[in-house]
Amino acid sequence: MHDLAARLRGLPPSVGPVRLIGVDGHAGSGKSTFAARLAAALGGAPVLHLDDIASHEQLFAWTDRLMAQVIEPLARGETARYAPYDWRARVFGAPRPLPPAPVVLLEGVGAGRRALRPHLAGLLWMELPAAESWRRGRSRDGAEQREFWDGWVAAERAHFAADPSRPHADLLVLQTPEGYEVLPGPGSPPGPDQMTTQREGL
Repeated sequence: MHDLAARLRGLPPSVGPVRLIGVDGHAGSGKSTFAARLAAALGGAPVLHLDDIASHEQLFAWTDRLMAQVIEPLARGETARYAPYDWRARVFGAPRPLPPAPVVLLEGVGAGRRALRPHLAGLLWMELPAAESWRRGRSRDGAEQREFWDGWVAAERAHFAADPSRPHADLLVLQTPEGYEVLPGPGSPPGPDQMTTQREGL
């Protein structure tokens, strides 16, 4: 984890003075836990959870809000302020500050979407199949959220079908019994020891 943190610190800034790192993957794949551990390895880097930006009415139609509340202020070197969504009360809360730290983690389903990739210094993908991720998520949230999960799965399928993140990931993150394994992703440039295969359509 500390090697990964050092690698991310060495990337060029992507939004003003900030290296914005996306942590994407299916719901239930372990993004939040991984982001928290990575943030600690980065010395307490801020983590913005996309669950605070999305809402029941806009599960994925939150790009404009994220740009206005977060990306644009950070690009100016200013502290961003975003209104976190309360999923139980179904309202947005009081604004929270997000300072322009050297590294900021953007964690959530859709963090690697097309509209955000130009603003990312790097994109990490949690490498866990959709079915297993959703099973874990349903188990975590219990029967109380069963109806929500039914709607979420359909919405997530539609989102990734139209705007996939994994093909653009710089790194793949696999959870193991010992911790995490980080591998080159489909979007990483080939190194001297990697082979690139081309075929029609790629």
